[in-house]
Amino acid sequence: MSTLYLLNKPFHTLCQFTDERHEGEPRKTLAPLIAVPNVYPAGRLDYDSEGLLLLTDDGALAHRITHPSQKLPKTYWVQVEGAPDDDALQRLRHGVTLKDGPTRPAKVRRIDTPEVPERIPPVRFRASIPTHWLEITISEGRNRQVRRMTAHVGLPTLRLIRVAIGPWTLEGIAPGEWRKETVHLPQQAASSSPNRQKRGPRQGPAGKRPVRGTQRPSS
Repeated sequence: MSTLYLLNKPFHTLCQFTDERHEGEPRKTLAPLIAVPNVYPAGRLDYDSEGLLLLTDDGALAHRITHPSQKLPKTYWVQVEGAPDDDALQRLRHGVTLKDGPTRPAKVRRIDTPEVPERIPPVRFRASIPTHWLEITISEGRNRQVRRMTAHVGLPTLRLIRVAIGPWTLEGIAPGEWRKETVHLPQQAASSSPNRQKRGPRQGPAGKRPVRGTQRPSS
């Protein structure tokens, strides 16, 4: 059995426990959010994106989650600038060609404005330009891929929230909060991983904090 931590990463928070930038104002990191020793993110989420981030201390589990061969679906709620017409949605569904090559087909649909906390700071408002929400599911993880895809079809992304990775979802986790789950990793998958050892210490600040959220069985 392996342990997985599901964190709702807030806007403008790095997916790491320290800010290695030596100039300018320090940026927010994961350190104040999850004081669990020796865990590290299984995958990334942009500094200016929000939502589900998975962390673990198990290299085999991290490999299974992040390796491209797994094609693990990732679902996002995306607030875009402009009105998405059927042509734009079909282009996203079939795949668009970006600078680093064509994307795989995506699942895309219009959704009503989701019930999510207001972002801090809030998304800019322009009365002359409407905004709409899309649900987009992709099975690859290029740098800033969803933002580049929507921009390619004339729909700049204003807010991006990752709500699911494979069977794990953001449901019931408030921004900045997390919950712990137990994952049963198949023996074959564990033995095929090139890195079965746990990584070295990487943890948040010292001091004890209560575990927030409840432990739930994995989906």
